[in-house]
Amino acid sequence: MLSDSRSSVALGEPPARAARVLVVDDEPNISALLSATLRLVEFEVRVVDSGHRALVAVEEFEPDLVVLDVMLPDLDGFDVAKRLRATGSRVPVLFLTARDAVEDRISGLSAGADDYVTKPFSLEEVVLRIRAILRRSQPELEAAPADTGVLRYADLELDEDAHEVRRAGRLIDLSPTEFNLLRYLLINAGRVVSKAQILDRVWKYDFGGDGRIVESYVYYLRRKIDKTDPPLIHTVRGVGYALRLPRGGEE
Repeated sequence: MLSDSRSSVALGEPPARAARVLVVDDEPNISALLSATLRLVEFEVRVVDSGHRALVAVEEFEPDLVVLDVMLPDLDGFDVAKRLRATGSRVPVLFLTARDAVEDRISGLSAGADDYVTKPFSLEEVVLRIRAILRRSQPELEAAPADTGVLRYADLELDEDAHEVRRAGRLIDLSPTEFNLLRYLLINAGRVVSKAQILDRVWKYDFGGDGRIVESYVYYLRRKIDKTDPPLIHTVRGVGYALRLPRGGEE
């Protein structure tokens, strides 16, 4: 299902190169509209209609991003993403889903999603989110925060060159979006940053965006980073989030 916004797709500037997008959806009307729109804004597109075909297409097509429906006739989208990550593939994944429960969002994040769009959706939003993911997945577009490429706070360390994160010496596996979120929190360690700031700097959204995705990613990042005491990622109610040692009244 798509909302009626086909005539208002924000074409904007085409990508610097023809990025390859794999669309995985078994609803012909959705895949046709998505592929036509993405080709219109100068993406190279391939379409498949099942999870098994998606896994094969990732190997053959080598996409820069996968638009992945959750409800597929064989494997569901979560299983597809998990299998991709299990093989070492770090291709960004944008989920399309009609399931918007917290449990479903967490399942998507744990499967390695970089973002998700709930149905019904607008074509404009999908194009903007794809471009945002592609921008933040290009490390050359991000200025290094320090000459060493390493950010540290307390016993937490993020190495940009090696793309590794450690807490108390323990290696922590993060998705690209989780890595970028933690990087932004580390750059601003000791300061409170709002959801709007995070959406702007991590998701590169210049059109608002849904703050719930920040809540979901912060929750999931905490489960990985704050297994070790003391907790470092805190909610400042009514303001935003901060990476710092615990203070009174913080979650």
